[in-house]
Amino acid sequence: MKDSRFSSEDTPLEGQEEYSQTTEGIEVTASPTFLPERSEKAKSLFAYSYRVRIVNTGDVTSQLINRHWKVISGGRQIADVKGEGVIGEQPVLQPGEAFEYESWTIVHDPIGSMLGTYTFVTENGVFFDVTIPEFPLIHISDMTVH
Repeated sequence: MKDSRFSSEDTPLEGQEEYSQTTEGIEVTASPTFLPERSEKAKSLFAYSYRVRIVNTGDVTSQLINRHWKVISGGRQIADVKGEGVIGEQPVLQPGEAFEYESWTIVHDPIGSMLGTYTFVTENGVFFDVTIPEFPLIHISDMTVH
């Protein structure tokens, strides 16, 4: 796992698909990548890393307090993950500041997705939820078109 702080002008890795949504001045962008070295297709285990970039595009300092992820595999929810912060941190984002991290998951079908919410609190003590956009977890080489 990796985390880093960077300016909101930094760009994504070239060629990587991005899924973004902004809620209450917090922009969340997710970029999934298939991990063949952690996958075992014969056992229906498809591993993906995902990079998440969170940018405070608003004008109020806010802190990420909690996360809530839903993991979908083959059209069914297979995990409901709730917890404090992300990768052991609860980053505070000043206006214009960003936080980035990487993590990974496993689904049991060639087609899956992830989505969720982050709970933030402003410097004034106001709590709000931020949407994590749904992003696909698809292993294309296993797809057959008839």
